Amino acid sequence: MSLLITDECINCDVCEPECPNEAIYMGEEIYEIDKDKCTECVGHYDEPQCVEVCPVDCIPKDPNNEETEDQLMLKYERLMAE
Repeated sequence: MSLLITDECINCDVCEPECPNEAIYMGEEIYEIDKDKCTECVGHYDEPQCVEVCPVDCIPKDPNNEETEDQLMLKYERLMAE
C-alpha cells in the first residue's frame, strides 16, 4: 500500500526531498503523497525514507490503497522505465 500524510503534518519540508519517486508534493494545506508514485521506497531502500525522517510520525500506510510487496516492485519498475 502506498503511504499517506495525515493532518498532523507540520510542513517541515524534510520528507519531500527524501522521496526517490518524487511522490511527495505540497498540497493545499499540507504535504501529500501521490499514490500512483509511492512504492514505500521498494526498489530504492529497505524502509520508506519519508517515514524515517518525519519528526511528528504522521506518515502511516494508506488503508484505502493496499498493495503487496510484488505490486510495489512492479510500480517501481514502471516508474523507472518512464
